[in-house]
Amino acid sequence: MSTENTTQSAAGTRGADGVRLAARDTELTVHPENGCRIGSLRVGGTELLRQGDKYGCFPMVPWCGRIENGQFRNGAERHQMPVNSPPHAIHGTGRDVRWRTVRTGGTAAAFTYELTDPAAPWPYPGTVTQVVELAEDGGSLTLTMGVEATGDSFPAQAGWHPWFLRNLGTGGDVRVDFAAEWQEDRGPDHLPTGRRIPQRPGPWDDCFGMPRGVEVTLTWPGRLELTVSSRAEWVVVYDEQEAAVCVEPQSGPPNGLNTAPRLVTPIDPLEISTTWAWRAL
Repeated sequence: MSTENTTQSAAGTRGADGVRLAARDTELTVHPENGCRIGSLRVGGTELLRQGDKYGCFPMVPWCGRIENGQFRNGAERHQMPVNSPPHAIHGTGRDVRWRTVRTGGTAAAFTYELTDPAAPWPYPGTVTQVVELAEDGGSLTLTMGVEATGDSFPAQAGWHPWFLRNLGTGGDVRVDFAAEWQEDRGPDHLPTGRRIPQRPGPWDDCFGMPRGVEVTLTWPGRLELTVSSRAEWVVVYDEQEAAVCVEPQSGPPNGLNTAPRLVTPIDPLEISTTWAWRAL
């Protein structure tokens, strides 16, 4: 086997197909060259994440969801982001760059990229780090992301966009259960209007407030129960498609760079984590 594309150690494997982590009967692959996306999560041989064009789980950074018309302000400065979901910019630019693998082990790995990477323009210098950790018993996955400023302060957000399979191949479709304190009213432009309303029945492409922490349970009847939890206070649930459902914990609401900016400074980085824990049924 050529050592040009593949490096192996007793701790873990890094190769052309990504960084592979494993614990008990759980296997996970990260693709740092494709926006540090989790390409696959297999539990007991069953794939939980959608494959194909829209696949896996990608980090949303340095913003989540849509920015209105792709523009945001930082003080007196107005900045234009690439409009990749006209008329808005969506889901950050971190998914468009190659991340650097800085540490790998049997069950954990860490990755970084610079916010000034020419492939994903951002007007302020800083570093983004993602740590991916499987529990030793293979029963959970924890994702942690940090955004650090190395110069001027700037507003930022971070979160994750997983594509969970609607059906695991046998049994019924997944059921999504959660109890939010409010739902962000969504306008025809897919942005929150600023009005908070009671949680409505799905299907959803909506943002919800959970100020005591995100907790959303996905149940594949007779197969598996998986709970997405986070100390973050916001989650987007998107289940308006046939093949997959998305549960997206994030540090702020869509368009939050404008409506609820959280400043990252050299002494106050943004940090967020989420844990997916599962059990067989």
